[in-house]
Order: sequence, then C-alpha cells, then structure tokens
Amino acid sequence: MTAISFRDVSYAYDEEGFRIEHLNTEIEEGEFLAVLGHNGSGKSTLARLMNGLLLADSGTVEVFGVPLTEKTLYDARRQVGVVFQNPDNQTVASIVEDDVAFGAENIGLPREEIGRRIEFALSAVGMEKYRNATVSRLSGGQKQRIAIAGVLALKPKVLVLDESTAMLDPRGRHEIMDVVTKLNREEHITVVLITHFMEEALLADRAIVMNRGEIAMQGTPQDIFERHEELLTYNLALPRIGEICKKLQAGGLSVPDTLDIDCLAEAIGRLLNE
Repeated sequence: MTAISFRDVSYAYDEEGFRIEHLNTEIEEGEFLAVLGHNGSGKSTLARLMNGLLLADSGTVEVFGVPLTEKTLYDARRQVGVVFQNPDNQTVASIVEDDVAFGAENIGLPREEIGRRIEFALSAVGMEKYRNATVSRLSGGQKQRIAIAGVLALKPKVLVLDESTAMLDPRGRHEIMDVVTKLNREEHITVVLITHFMEEALLADRAIVMNRGEIAMQGTPQDIFERHEELLTYNLALPRIGEICKKLQAGGLSVPDTLDIDCLAEAIGRLLNE
C-alpha cells in the first residue's frame, strides 16, 4: 500500500521565494527512503508537506489514500510523525517519561494505554532505564532518542526524520541510525530520512535527490552514487567509502566502485596477494 503520495504538488513560500512545482512521487508502506540535497533544495519543505505542517498550494498530498486537507490534518499527524534537527526544541517536560507521554496525553488516550505507549516507545529506542531521568542531563544522542520516543508513543505508521542527526557527534548519529533501522526492519515503520550525510543514505531502500524544489535523481543508493559526476552538479559528494574507491583507483589500484566495505576489503586483499 502507498503510505504517502504527491500528485502534481506545488508550494511556494512567496511569489519570488523558494517553490516546489508539479512534484510527483510515492512512498510505499514499510519503505526506508532517504531524501538528499544541498541546503535550500526542498528537503525540509517536502517533510512538512507530508503531515500538513505545510499545505500544498495545488495538487494533492495523500496519506494512506486520504487527501491531506485542513479537515484531515488531525488523523494525518497521528499517522505521520516528524522529528526535527534540534532535540532541545522538541522537549516539553523536564522528566523523560512525562516528555514521551505528552503527545499521547494530548490525543486523550486512557492512562493505562499511555503507560503502555511509554514502555513501548522507550523500549524501541533503548532508553528504558532513563524513564525517570532529567532530560536536560542527557547527551545529544539520548535527547534525540527521547524525541523519537515521543513521536513513537503516538504509534505513527510513518516516521519522518528531518536532519535529525545533523547536530549530533558521530557516535550520536550512529546510535540514532541504529534505532531508525531497527524501527523500520522490526516494527515495519515507514521511514523517510532527510539527511546530508551520504553514509546514512546507504541504509535506505531507495533514495531521491532534491534540487531547486524538484526530484533530480532517484533509485537505490547504489544507483544514485554510481552517477558520481551528476551528483557533483547538485553539490553532493560520495559517501566516504565511495571516495576511498576513487582515490585508490586514481593511485593505480583497480578496485571496483562499491559501497560495501567488505567487498572493498576483499578486492584490496586480492590485489595485494597478486
């Protein structure tokens, strides 16, 4: 089933400002989609159109087959949860369990169900033992896990992460990506990952590249990164392993273009043996 579809969608912030025009794409239920693009390419606008934080000027955004309008916003936002870049901006309570419970309380769930939702959400992000901790004393990666847990407590079918690892150190980014991958693989939550970290996109089933409000490229991450020269025209680079392959090739080693570290290691080992 299609989770989110964009049908000839256009949106402009003002008459002369940034705009998305005649956008068409679909995100399938259970898919892990990476959205790539330089600053100002339209990635965050796309995210906000997915759950009605922005409403299209023309065309139709559908969430599980239902057109997104002012009348359907409430249901759409229960099904599509968004986690933003700065976890501090998403914190509403000083204690972890209160923060995670906030959304569930606001949609009027019974107390017993809220308790179950808190347990599920904290377990999903690996933060059960921090239930009674003070949010302000957590690390950046832990705060972002709590932000994700607050969204998960609403039991959304789609999780949109809008540059959610941008402010984290490498360890924090790794922690969040482990959580996101687990949610997609084990909980079958549809994931839309908006990122400028090329390595994160390697985890996705499919990737699209945004440029000036349009979809410039799409396919598997392998397909996208094989078109290296075209990526450069959109101010994007290869993931680190892809850059290593190119440098080894430039140095005279005939290694294949690969995004698989084991494949690269095997190729280097074979060449050394020869």
